[in-house]
Formats: sequence, structure tokens, C-alpha cells
Amino acid sequence: MAMGRQLQVMGDDRRFRVVAEYVGKKFPDVKYIADVAGGKGYLSRILSKKNYDCELIEPREKVVKGVKHRKEQFRVEMADYYDLLIGLHPDDATRELAKAASIRPVILIPCCNFWDDERRGLKDLLEAIKDFYRQNSIHYHEHKFDFKGPMNVGLVSLSDKT
Repeated sequence: MAMGRQLQVMGDDRRFRVVAEYVGKKFPDVKYIADVAGGKGYLSRILSKKNYDCELIEPREKVVKGVKHRKEQFRVEMADYYDLLIGLHPDDATRELAKAASIRPVILIPCCNFWDDERRGLKDLLEAIKDFYRQNSIHYHEHKFDFKGPMNVGLVSLSDKT
């Protein structure tokens, strides 16, 4: 993506670059990354250009040219292959991604409540995921990413198996 090119996305298009920079700082030794439910694959493309082996796991067909694409819904059983899993507004994959945090490190930045059938705003959604992490002894910290909110708060976990 060239500088100045306008992305066709909802929300702050800087989020892809901001998350990629965070990965470089906090996870410098990872090699294999899954961009879970990553839409068209903008994050995957940026990470690939930073020399990560990044694969988009996304059931939709239309993705950015040149992105490795696994056209299916993410399941927790896929987590073992990757060093890091990222869910930047992962919608339907939110719960499976949270479960995968017991296997591999996960950056989970939820946007909409696909967690359960309860009506939840973002604050309540984050609390529900934190409760899940605590109940399953998943170590995490909350991180506010430097792009326009309100959907810029993530839970970053480190699995016990890493």
C-alpha cells in the first residue's frame, strides 16, 4: 500500500500500520502470524512487507492481491501452527480467538459483540473476555492502540506454552 492511497475500509485505516508496529516492538522474534478474520488482508500485507510469514484466515473471497489466504473460518485447532494470532476486529472469530490464547499469544482487539447473545457495549464485551481469560488462567494485559477509537482497546495475551 503506497503512502497516500486511500483504503476502502470502515474506521481508522491507520489501525493496520499501528498494530503492525506494535507487533514489531512487542513480538520481535515471531515468524508465523495468523491475521484472524482480517477482512481484505490489509494487516497481513503490511506484516508480510515487514518480513513476517503472515497468513490471512478469512472465509470471504475478496482479499488484497499477494496476501496468503486461508479461505475458512478460524478454529482454535489452527492455533498451534502460528507464533502469534491477531484479531483486529475479528467479529465471528472473537470467541475462538480468545480460546486460542491458552495455546499461543493473541492480540485481540474486539469491535462488535460476537461473544454471546447478550447485548453488550464495548466496555462490557472487554469485561466478558477478561473474565474468560481469568477463568482459564490466561495471562493478559490491556493495551490502548494509537488509532481512533472507541474500538482501539486490545487484550494482549501470552500463553503458558510460549
